[in-house]
Amino acid sequence: MTEQFDVTSPCIRQCCLDKQDMCVGCFRKFDEILVWGSASDEKKTDILKNVKNRKIQLTNTPNITPQ
Repeated sequence: MTEQFDVTSPCIRQCCLDKQDMCVGCFRKFDEILVWGSASDEKKTDILKNVKNRKIQLTNTPNITPQ
């Protein structure tokens, strides 16, 4: 039996895409936002890892802010 859990969306309702089609609110790329509703928990977990890495990269880099 496979255990399933509900992966919570990172959406914070501050949706605005930058020039690279990344949401400046949740750090998801446009294609990740589109597939979220139908994605498996495994895919959602992968997306959240990408989100975490983007957020770290953008918030820890001097002189670079999301557009």
